[in-house]
Amino acid sequence: GDSCRFSHSQNNKRGGEDSGSGMKAIVSRLQGDSGIRKPKWGKADEDEAENKEKISPEDRQKANFGLSGALNEDAKTGKMYKGIMLKWSEPPDAHMPKKKWRLYVFKKDSLLDTYHIHRQSAYLVGREKKIADILTEHVSCSKQHAVIQYRVKTTYPKEPGSIKKPKRTVQPYILDLESTNGTFLNGERIEPARYIELFEKDVIKFGESTREYVMLKEDTKH
Repeated sequence: GDSCRFSHSQNNKRGGEDSGSGMKAIVSRLQGDSGIRKPKWGKADEDEAENKEKISPEDRQKANFGLSGALNEDAKTGKMYKGIMLKWSEPPDAHMPKKKWRLYVFKKDSLLDTYHIHRQSAYLVGREKKIADILTEHVSCSKQHAVIQYRVKTTYPKEPGSIKKPKRTVQPYILDLESTNGTFLNGERIEPARYIELFEKDVIKFGESTREYVMLKEDTKH
């Protein structure tokens, strides 16, 4: 049917529990020398809070699942929501995140908005008001521009013959829905129709909009 797990009125809240002195501290941190990382493509923080170990270019590449197969070509394979054909379907390993992720929206030095992006397994970004979870009204953005999708990631022990069990975590990924003007991760345009893993402090931009979307977790120290 037309049912969909996406709801909008409860998921995208401004300020709220992150307002006040805590928000000022986050803004100060993001503007400081130790704030947002903008590395070359594929690199990541050495102090990644999720697993407290360096995220190598190889690890980010492994998380790149290749062509996702998520983009729908016709009505037979598509998914209708509110009378609109969605350009993607959630993958079999889609899962609600366990971490309370936040998406902070900046324009220059000003914090414009805060999205609480942990209450569902995927968030659609775009200009289509009827279905977008994260509305981007800039003319350069597509109606269905990109998706932030949570997926189960399985990490296997690196030591040969290890008896340790594989570790399964729920991680965020970005998927560009073949938008006209692209999706940018830390300054680099990502390949469309391909899942790319996101990490804390990653900076996302959509089309030619100057707004920057910064990924942080609720338990980030600031």
